[in-house]
Amino acid sequence: MKVLHVINSLGIGGAEKLITETLPLYNKAGITADLVLLRGVETHFLEELRNKNCCKIYILGKSSPYNPLFILQLIKIFRNYELIHSHLFPSTYFCILAKLFSRISAKVVFTEHSTSNRRFRITYLKPINNWFYKKFDKIICITEGVKAQVLKQTKSPENKLIVINNGLDIKKYEDAEPMDRKTLHPSLQKEDVLLVQVSSFRPQKDQITLIKALSLLPPNVKLLLVGEGDLKENCCELVKEMTLENRVLFFGNRIDVAIILKTADIVVLSSIYEGLSLSSIEGMASGRPFIASNVLGLKDIVSGAGILFE
Repeated sequence: MKVLHVINSLGIGGAEKLITETLPLYNKAGITADLVLLRGVETHFLEELRNKNCCKIYILGKSSPYNPLFILQLIKIFRNYELIHSHLFPSTYFCILAKLFSRISAKVVFTEHSTSNRRFRITYLKPINNWFYKKFDKIICITEGVKAQVLKQTKSPENKLIVINNGLDIKKYEDAEPMDRKTLHPSLQKEDVLLVQVSSFRPQKDQITLIKALSLLPPNVKLLLVGEGDLKENCCELVKEMTLENRVLFFGNRIDVAIILKTADIVVLSSIYEGLSLSSIEGMASGRPFIASNVLGLKDIVSGAGILFE
């Protein structure tokens, strides 16, 4: 069987991480699985996948993923595959349009990775979104909560939806060894209490709440934020306004996340909403105390194994 995954890019995110970790597993099952990136920005996930040499990677462009001409390229590529698996917008829409225009026989499935998106919330987009959802052969929901939202927000028949939880190689996080605090960052002291959040900087992840909460805690409590994103600069400015420069550390994207989590005293995640957070699973797999916001996609996982806050 030949499977093709299609996603916008391999930037930092749960869907991107899932693809990076699961694509190499197809070969072990005797399945050919390749990947299309609408935007071939260089990231450590893309580098990691290339180094594994497990699949063919098609890169359609280098800048915006919203180029409708990508549909023409997808039509040519799709003819070589039996199953098309799309992730995230606009990849999802492009895959359906490419199938309709090419009239290929391949099945097209889609994984819904979140309990919320703009197309659920904006009234005039709902009819368009519902039309696309009806065209998928199957919709994979990463949690029961995601499935409930898809049923609520779209007119997809329930028999088209299937729940498959995200997976993770937890042994990598269980077996990681903590590094010396000074090696992690020269300003860290042995007596510091280190909080770590691993997530991209976008509204959903709500690092701003963590930064504000930090100002209410003792001065030896430090916050380490791992990730990149459009809102990172806003968070940096807030840190300066609150004179927390010596207590908030910005680490950017890292490939040693397992080691950083193991070095933390507490792992946190302040998301406003989630699908099924791989960061939460990573945090708990590290064996560190875990604190997360009480929202769908987190409370399902964390309840009974960590602390939830409103």
